[in-house]
Amino acid sequence: MESRASVDYTTVGHVAIDVMADGSRRPGGSAFYSALQAARLGQRARIITRGAPGEIERVIEPYGREVEVEVSAAAQTTTLESSGSGARRTQRILAWAGPIGGQVAVDTSILHFAPIARETPNRWTGRADFVALTPQGLVRQWASGSGHVSLVAHARGSAPPGCHAVVLSERERASCEVLIARAAAAGAIVAVTAGPAPTQILLPGGEVLEVEVPTLEDPADDLGAGDVFAAAFFLALSEGRGPRVAAAFANAAAAVRMGGTGPEAIGQRTAIERRMRAVA
Repeated sequence: MESRASVDYTTVGHVAIDVMADGSRRPGGSAFYSALQAARLGQRARIITRGAPGEIERVIEPYGREVEVEVSAAAQTTTLESSGSGARRTQRILAWAGPIGGQVAVDTSILHFAPIARETPNRWTGRADFVALTPQGLVRQWASGSGHVSLVAHARGSAPPGCHAVVLSERERASCEVLIARAAAAGAIVAVTAGPAPTQILLPGGEVLEVEVPTLEDPADDLGAGDVFAAAFFLALSEGRGPRVAAAFANAAAAVRMGGTGPEAIGQRTAIERRMRAVA
């Protein structure tokens, strides 16, 4: 009988500080939002990150009992200034913690590479039963001095070895064409989110599924919703749900998140399942 991995869900990427339009600061980054969603789905979650240790510990202190954090020390923590929402969101990088170097060593059921600013390695060692990628941070660039974020023509990186699934947004799709093709050729399932438009699921054999996104009245805040979708999607796939059902579950998780403000609004499994049943 195979032993159980020591961690259920591991994310690799920068825990960031999000500076909001009103000047408030809160924890952010794909690695943080995805790990917190996994934790609220009953998983033991760990983040492998880089930044100023004391600063990261302070910013995630309200969630310290839900997620474990392994911090590689840096002089500063990645900090993003955000304004707007959805496709109209603009961001500026105020500080960057630098790359998470070398190979990451893991013993986990799910390994999720979650870069936000080209920081993650592409290699890992140890055990990972399900490997996943959200390539948002591989398509970003920022001008020296201004820090304003834009997208590159082609993603600077590829899917990690053994990748089972990829989640990206429609906005990132053109930059990820080569990455998508290589991931699909290797057998990965690719989900492309598009806000209120249907989510597309690209299957390895070339079939494309479309999953409707239920209307959400008066969304409060969508920051991190894509990361919540990704965590729920990867977990559902790893549990044996089919791609269409996994996407519906992930859409429900994103809707729960958008019904409130900030990380506090990330839903527990009961709330997500309830939302999914109500839509069905």
